[in-house]
Amino acid sequence: MFRILRTRALVGMLAAGALLASPPAWSQPQPSLSTAERVGPPRALTLSQAFETAWALQPPAASRLSRLDAALAARQAAATWTAGPLVADITARTDRVGSRSGEREYDVGLSAPLWLPGERERTARLADAQLAAVDARVSAARLRLAAAIRDAWWEWQRAELEHGLAVDRLENARRLNADVLRRQQAGELSRADLFQAEGTVAQAEVTLADAAAARTSARQALAALVGIPLEGAVPESALRSEPEPTGTPQPQQLDTAHPALAELAVLGEQSRRAADLAAVQRRANPEVVISAIAERGAFGESYNNSLVFGVRIPFGAGPRAQARIASARADADELTAQLGLERARVLAEIEGSRARLQTVREQLTAAERRAALARDVRGFIERSFRLGESDLPTRLRVELEAVEAQRQAARTRVAVATAVSALRQALGLLPE
Repeated sequence: MFRILRTRALVGMLAAGALLASPPAWSQPQPSLSTAERVGPPRALTLSQAFETAWALQPPAASRLSRLDAALAARQAAATWTAGPLVADITARTDRVGSRSGEREYDVGLSAPLWLPGERERTARLADAQLAAVDARVSAARLRLAAAIRDAWWEWQRAELEHGLAVDRLENARRLNADVLRRQQAGELSRADLFQAEGTVAQAEVTLADAAAARTSARQALAALVGIPLEGAVPESALRSEPEPTGTPQPQQLDTAHPALAELAVLGEQSRRAADLAAVQRRANPEVVISAIAERGAFGESYNNSLVFGVRIPFGAGPRAQARIASARADADELTAQLGLERARVLAEIEGSRARLQTVREQLTAAERRAALARDVRGFIERSFRLGESDLPTRLRVELEAVEAQRQAARTRVAVATAVSALRQALGLLPE
């Protein structure tokens, strides 16, 4: 009897230590609370909140306004009358340095670069494409971040559910152990049965510790993306999924609606317009020169004033211009081919995500039916065991089957929500 009481005391101390060291499950109230939870209720975090918080720290979000300013400045430059800034040219000539005697000549001139035929219009079109590319790149970056946030979010959801189930399993094991201890003291069960029940409690404690470690790891992985500590935060609900989209967009609609495809389409158009501009920039811009000249022959003579008008026409750039044109066209051809491949990939991913969603929904129906049956059987065997009509091995086997069925059903519920999220990601929709 002394050994039995000592064993009970040791198990009780280990259980109390595990409860104090482990964080509480979010899915149901727990007997012990962490320090953060004693201060106040845990803050509920949604997927969209996690995404927006993470996006605020991303480099594309920080540089968006500056890139817009640069694109707008390029568009304004294309609206000017000259192809470049005016250039002032001031010269002075004398035949006697350091003396007021002798000849003098002062030349003040302005030169203005002129647009080549078609250059101004194509420069404006390229600036428009660059302006559209800013938002397209930002949208594509947001979608790529959404994929990472969604993966980390649902991994955290699964870890939270596993932790809640581990807490339930430990509580059930402790109730069973208390029942076995009572009957062993009454002489109805042997010490071997008690040790077997205590072993079940120890195994449940190990499972809870593993689940707590996995939950911490998943929370830290999400916190690394979000950029803020998530201690004390809990997911709003593991059963709350994103709104399920309906309908399948046509391929031509995807090119403008899907951020990843829209980015490639805009960048391809930008490269084509750059090639069009390079095609007319086969030479440097011609310049118009206007000069005013004041000169005298000797000291004391009056200055003679004159105006000079001139045009500077450069020769063609030859192979250099051809290299720029070929490079721009190569970029456009590459982006066009990449857009076709990406469109096929997106369509295949959409179909695969829809099939996956249908499959996990069928799995959820079966898993919930299994969990309901296992729960009924566990209740029946539990009452039968208390009345002495069932043995301990049967009770333990049924308990394990019920826990596994409950775990499978819970994981499948998260899998359904994850599949909905994956379908939205394939369609290019951001978290909601």
